Amino acid sequence: MDKEDEGIMNIENVVASTSLGQELDLNVIEDSLEGAEYNPQQFPGLVYRLKEPKTATLLFRSGKVVCTGAKSLSDVKVAIGKVKEDLKRANINITIEPKVEVQNIVASSDLHQEINLNTVAITLGLEKVEYEPEQFPGLVYRLDDPKVVVLLFGSGKMVCTGAKVPEDVVRAVKKIAAELRSASLMV
Repeated sequence: MDKEDEGIMNIENVVASTSLGQELDLNVIEDSLEGAEYNPQQFPGLVYRLKEPKTATLLFRSGKVVCTGAKSLSDVKVAIGKVKEDLKRANINITIEPKVEVQNIVASSDLHQEINLNTVAITLGLEKVEYEPEQFPGLVYRLDDPKVVVLLFGSGKMVCTGAKVPEDVVRAVKKIAAELRSASLMV
């Protein structure tokens, strides 16, 4: 992995939440919006899927909203804006501008070389690492700064979760690559 490749990551999912500032009648919304699914016996929220950007938005009676499946924060904002507009067309007027808060970013990255996870587990220290290959093929590494969890696989591929901003994922990838390189576990 070249130094300039470090920190290259692909955002796979951005989960964000907001509030519409008012209670919602989910039965009315289900009847009004094509593609809305509401089955309170199975799940307390209404699921509303958008094709562009490809997201699923969960609306709750309280007015709370969770958007998932977006590939960026701008996609989240577009999706929430479309949901707000679609609700307006269904005669549900949202009077506030929803404040979007990122809850979790899931991203993937690749160190472009195989890694010996047994050696990594011993080197990085057992207090921050969980590695039980019989249970799960990846090593779970909990970083304090940035506060994220990284799943590291023997192939060199990584999945980072828990980030609130994309820069935290980049920092985590660079930090892990530097730690592996300093321990001579990576070229």
